[in-house]
Amino acid sequence: MRAFTSITLAALLAAGCTQENENSNNTAMVKNKQKTAVTKNYFTQSKSKKAFSHPVKGLNYDEEDQFVLGKSFFRIPWVEAPSATTARDGLGPLFNANTCIHCHPGNGAGVAVNEKGEMNRSYLIRLSHKNGMDKELLEKYGFVPDSTYGAQISKNGNIKVPAEAKVAVTYEMIEGSYPDGTPYQLRKPHYSVTDKAYGPFDKNTVVAGRIASALVGLGLLERISKNDILANEDIEDENGDGISGKANYAFNPETNQTEIGRFTWKASAVTVKHQSAAAAHSDMGLSNPLFPSHNCTEKQEECLQESQKGRHKFDLPGHRLDAIAFYLKNLSVPLQREPQKYQEGAKLFEAINCSTCHTPEFKLANGVKVHPYSDLLLHDMGEGLADGRSEFLANGNEWRTPPMWGIGLYEKVSGEANYLHDGRARSIEEAILWHGGEAETSKNAFMALDRPSREKVLDFLNSI
Repeated sequence: MRAFTSITLAALLAAGCTQENENSNNTAMVKNKQKTAVTKNYFTQSKSKKAFSHPVKGLNYDEEDQFVLGKSFFRIPWVEAPSATTARDGLGPLFNANTCIHCHPGNGAGVAVNEKGEMNRSYLIRLSHKNGMDKELLEKYGFVPDSTYGAQISKNGNIKVPAEAKVAVTYEMIEGSYPDGTPYQLRKPHYSVTDKAYGPFDKNTVVAGRIASALVGLGLLERISKNDILANEDIEDENGDGISGKANYAFNPETNQTEIGRFTWKASAVTVKHQSAAAAHSDMGLSNPLFPSHNCTEKQEECLQESQKGRHKFDLPGHRLDAIAFYLKNLSVPLQREPQKYQEGAKLFEAINCSTCHTPEFKLANGVKVHPYSDLLLHDMGEGLADGRSEFLANGNEWRTPPMWGIGLYEKVSGEANYLHDGRARSIEEAILWHGGEAETSKNAFMALDRPSREKVLDFLNSI
């Protein structure tokens, strides 16, 4: 009976079942299940292409079904409304991708460009005013969007809605060398936005590139206590180490409260659900309880007209959004591979002070120790990485320390690996060499190491 209900649920979802069928099926299953208290295991030894796709071990029957439901809505494409596939219609009218996995292949990180140099779907162009002064928008969204194109360029539109623009990226190559003479090359992106279908940008609009982050350990990051995060704050650099991390605080549309930010490149989302809802809205044009309007501006008449064709109050209803968030929060985290083998690299990583921002360990309330290699705080990373875009308390130079667990598996999971917020870095080493600002001293210390020692640091990072 157990196998039958799981297979039936997956089959119905894959076929695009109607709202009525989905609800009746779920109700029947709930009546026939027993909840079992099982100790959960949040980690996996997997190092395969599917390393970021395994569920947490110990989910009970109801949780397994919620996981399967969320996985379905995460992976299967959405279509334009109205459609016979009523469980998944509502795409657009303006969008970049029609499924989440286009931006997160294998639940991994996005890749900037393909073999032809064309921008992938996981490469997004954000828009915001450089010095936005609209208090209401700043309090709610953390930035002021372009008045014509909104918060993000949509490269696709439904049949009657013109796509917003064409975007392209070119790279300037910057040559350099280590103190020992070893040469290196950095890749700096430059963007062009052409064929604007709705007129020019506002005069003070900032164009900023972003690639999708890997979906590793999101549920565990959400469970790190606020006090433990704030314990690493040092806004005025009182200890004089040159590092002054600060927490971001963002508006949570679910609670209508300002809360500590943990997710996105600038820590501007407070929960996994918040981040998921924002991505569904911006990337796929799906209205949902946290972002109830469509991603059309007042100047986009075709978009506004087409957005009325949906048959439901929300394209992505609350229970489906909850399922997606549950799925993402219950993906296992790959454990470090052969930790004993890379101890020397770990010691060097700490010796050059990288672990001050890339905090190796937190302890959760249930006693579980997690190793995200991030303090989840904002840091000034210097002018080289600055893009002029502010989000809540994060200014144009500041970035959340990205968690690095699983980073050595990015290439295997996604097929190719890019690093940093805009994917400019083609290797972990190149990402390190882009560090500036508060990380300048640590970068210089890394560069001063002899080549075998640098390789030990990189081997250690590839193992976590």
